[in-house]
Amino acid sequence: MTNHKTRTTLLLILFPILVLGISIFIGRYPKPLFMPLSVLLNDELGQNLVFNLRLPRLITSALLGMSLAAAGGVMQMLFRNPLVEPGFLGVTQGAGFGAAMSILFLSTSPLLVELSATTFAILGLGLSYFVARRIRFGGWVLRLVLSGIAVSAIFSAGLGILKYMADPTSQLPEIVFWLLGGLWSVTWNDLLYILPVVVIGLSIIYLMRWRLNLLSLSDETAFSLGVSVGRERTLLLAASVAVTAVVVSVAGIVGWIGLIIPHIARRIGGANSASFIPISMSLGAVFGIICDDLARTLTLGEIPLGIITSLIGAGIFLVMMTSRSMRIFR
Repeated sequence: MTNHKTRTTLLLILFPILVLGISIFIGRYPKPLFMPLSVLLNDELGQNLVFNLRLPRLITSALLGMSLAAAGGVMQMLFRNPLVEPGFLGVTQGAGFGAAMSILFLSTSPLLVELSATTFAILGLGLSYFVARRIRFGGWVLRLVLSGIAVSAIFSAGLGILKYMADPTSQLPEIVFWLLGGLWSVTWNDLLYILPVVVIGLSIIYLMRWRLNLLSLSDETAFSLGVSVGRERTLLLAASVAVTAVVVSVAGIVGWIGLIIPHIARRIGGANSASFIPISMSLGAVFGIICDDLARTLTLGEIPLGIITSLIGAGIFLVMMTSRSMRIFR
């Protein structure tokens, strides 16, 4: 059992690294689809391309996939709902509103857009929590679900107003491209901006992953087993929202990763959160890298990452819903 666990852990770590290593050579320079090793070793332009553009982008795409997949797995367990994803509590919609606010009224500087998106993403969670505390009927999970729906709708309406107010020749295209999601402008500075929050948030989720089994039970049952339900649930939710907020602030709206990847991980490792959370992180990183590779190489112009993840994620979802051996609901 110990040897099997060690092999599994090594595989989960090495698989994303292997995919990232291969993806370094995938691109349109010096010829379509693949860069020979000799170019990387001898061509100064190729070296600059790889180390200053492609590498930070690939690492960011891996962190994006890991964060959204881990956050999706946590939220599906905490809310006991297989259709929950990281944007469930107004986080994604809040980030979109914040980015549009910055583009419209402040600046299109990537750092300002990211800070504004992160601030409003966290504000979305705060509003959802505040409204849930004021609702007078239903259990805590139901109240949080209802408040998240309402807050998301408010931010979506606000975003629609901002798009209507935007200059159609400059500001509106900027907002639309951000909302479609993409990593074409990512640099080492963007990576360093998200790295501390992602490392801390994912570490909390990983270390507390086994507690999700207890927190997915009813509050009374979990409390009787010695779980501090409110404190532990809040900590896991905060970690999930934090990592979602920072990666969305850099990448824009990228959907379906947090919904689909945890289900695939459960099919591989079972429903025990101690197993499927690490698998979700590993598969999420691989999925993020592969989708970004496709976005960079399928056409002469770059396809927004959000379109690629939605297309592939929706296809996988349909397969899982219609196949007898892969159904989400039982």
